[in-house]
Order: sequence, then C-alpha cells, then structure tokens
Amino acid sequence: MGVDYVARRIGVAQMIFADTIILSDLHLGSEVSRASDAVRMLKSASFNRLILLGDIFSDLNFRRLKKEHWQFLGYIRKLSNPKREIEVVWVEGNHDHGLSDVMSHLVGIRVYEEYIWEYCGVKHLAIHGHQFDRFVSRNRVLSTFLATIHLGLQKFAFGKKRMIGFLERFDTAWLRLSSKVAAGAVAHGKSKCAARVFCGHTHEARTLQRDGVEYYNTGSWTQDSATYVAIDHEGVRVLAYCDPPEDSIDPNMKEELELDFENLLAD
Repeated sequence: MGVDYVARRIGVAQMIFADTIILSDLHLGSEVSRASDAVRMLKSASFNRLILLGDIFSDLNFRRLKKEHWQFLGYIRKLSNPKREIEVVWVEGNHDHGLSDVMSHLVGIRVYEEYIWEYCGVKHLAIHGHQFDRFVSRNRVLSTFLATIHLGLQKFAFGKKRMIGFLERFDTAWLRLSSKVAAGAVAHGKSKCAARVFCGHTHEARTLQRDGVEYYNTGSWTQDSATYVAIDHEGVRVLAYCDPPEDSIDPNMKEELELDFENLLAD
C-alpha cells in the first residue's frame, strides 16, 4: 500500500476557496484543542459544505469546555443557519458517541455515522475511522483511558520537540491505527462504490490510493501541525494550518467570536 502525503502549509491571510472543507479530531474539552485556530481557518475560507469528521469532543463532560470551545460551537451554529446556504454535517467519532441528540439541539445540525455525497460526478464517503480499529471497538473503556493519557501528555509537549517525537511514536503504538484504518476504509469505500474515502481518528494526515479508491486522513487539531482537507473541482488537498501573526488577526473576528459565544449561552 503506497503512501503519498504532502500537506501544503497555508496561513489565514490566504483565502481558501473550496466546495467542501473537512476537519476532524478537535477534541473540545481537552487542554490541547486548537479550537480558536479552527475558527480562524473557517473564517478564512469560502465553502459550500463543512464536514466535522468525528471526535470534535474529547468526552461527554461539558464542564471541561473552555470559552474558545464554546465559541467554536457558536460559530458552527452560525454556519448552519439556512440563510447562509452552507451544508454542515457532523459525522460521529468514538469520542462523540452519545452526543447526537445534544448536538442536533445545540448547534442545529444532524449527526451521521457515515456520510455520502457526490461532487463533480465522483462519489465521496466520510466516516470517522474508529470502526476499522479493532482495539478501540473491542476495548472502549481502555481506549478512552489511553486517549486521555495521550492528550494529557500532549499538553506538556508543545514546543518540546523530543516529547513531540515520543508522542508521534506513541500515537502509532497505542492505537495501532494508520495502516489498519486505511485498509478498512478503502474496503468499505469499495463496498459503497465510493471513489474517495475520508477518515480521521488516527491524528495522522495522509493520502494513498489502492484498488481504485483514494483514501485521505484529515489529521487532527491537537498537535503542532493542524491539518484539514479541501475539495474543489481540481481535486483534494490536504492543508496544514499556519498560525498568523498576532497583529494580523482582524479585530472584527474577535468581536464576532464574542457574539457567537454569548448567543450560544443565551439559548
């Protein structure tokens, strides 16, 4: 199985135009969630469809959500307003399990186990990917415990390259994910007659082609390199978010985030 992954680095100063934006593994409620950066990316993009590809939450404990996490949810609800004519889709991840009813009420969007759509004559499939990870499916409690440890370690890892290297190896070791999830996703895509399959779950952005199916992993928003996928008429791009200079952030953006946060809490 060949792998070809090169994420283009892009900052918020550059406008992104796409039909579909896909991001996953934000883990709202964890100390390492880059919720504010995710909002900046979305505000810098023009798109017709947004797919939140699972593990948007870290767990079911809403008391861990910080202000910037609520601001992200507020902005998602704003995007889902029918007047904006943007399709917002939430695909459930293993950490989101049990939140379907809450999400439908809180941000006004439907939650799916998997989502299929067609664009430019090509059938696309979005599924979080934990379904193809036997360790997670058979050991839900232990998997959640290890995920908590992993995110906790990441809290102390930002800016510490040696620790980052350890965590990257730990990602692969504790979940045994990447190749198994990719293989399972490709097989599932073939069964659904989908030419392109998108997953999250592994926190490792990658692309590959096998048996006529293109596989893309969106990466995560809990590490130094936050990545996402953009789809347009030219194809699929895996993009890496770059932090903008602090003085380049539009004051209006900050004000809008405050309003999103207040409106969400008001409900």
